[in-house]
Amino acid sequence: MSFRGKRALVTGAGSGIGAAVARTLAAEGADVVLADIALQPVETLAAEIGGLGIELDVRDEEQVAPAMANLDVLVNVAGIGSTTTAPDTTLEVWEDVFAVNARGTFLCCKHAIPGMVERRGGAIVNVASVAALVGLRNRAAYCASKGAVVSLTRALAVDHVADGVRVNAVCPGTVDSPWVRRLVDEVGESLDALRARQPMGRLGLPEEIAAAVAYLASDAAAFVTGTALVIDGGLTAA
Repeated sequence: MSFRGKRALVTGAGSGIGAAVARTLAAEGADVVLADIALQPVETLAAEIGGLGIELDVRDEEQVAPAMANLDVLVNVAGIGSTTTAPDTTLEVWEDVFAVNARGTFLCCKHAIPGMVERRGGAIVNVASVAALVGLRNRAAYCASKGAVVSLTRALAVDHVADGVRVNAVCPGTVDSPWVRRLVDEVGESLDALRARQPMGRLGLPEEIAAAVAYLASDAAAFVTGTALVIDGGLTAA
């Protein structure tokens, strides 16, 4: 699996899954642009892996449009969570979650696809969640936003399959990342409790999600489009 000669952009690349994806694609030869709302983490990682770090707010179309030019691979990782039921979710929280998770993914795809169509090829991988497929307690806005990501992925896949553009999603379960650790602290859960509910008895690793993303973005997955690949250690099967 090689990405030599290909330009890839990863949103949410400052930590966790996004950083792991950037490392993996760079190791496979891609020219990687690491994008995040916080510049310092991506500049530091970019210097380490030989990429380019840029500040990018995926909610802002004026920022997104120029960043998406001339891409062969786009990986939409940027996302935020919520930890409330619907009655306890304020409209502000609902709109913030959708602004990053759904609108951000939409805007990046919207502006990356025309260039891919023009070059008759490209691959997009959107990071959704098992929360798009099953109901999770106290995650109303998050579940809904990630469901939107999966549905958008399928719509884009059928719209652009004849253009040579493939669009897929991954649906991670609980991954041991800074983002998950922040949520655990927020709701007063423990990592041990999260591990105990996993059929495999452990959390996923960012590198495991990155490996699946790299596969879907690569020529090895040339016959794969419109899928939502579940990577959850058996959580949704149990």
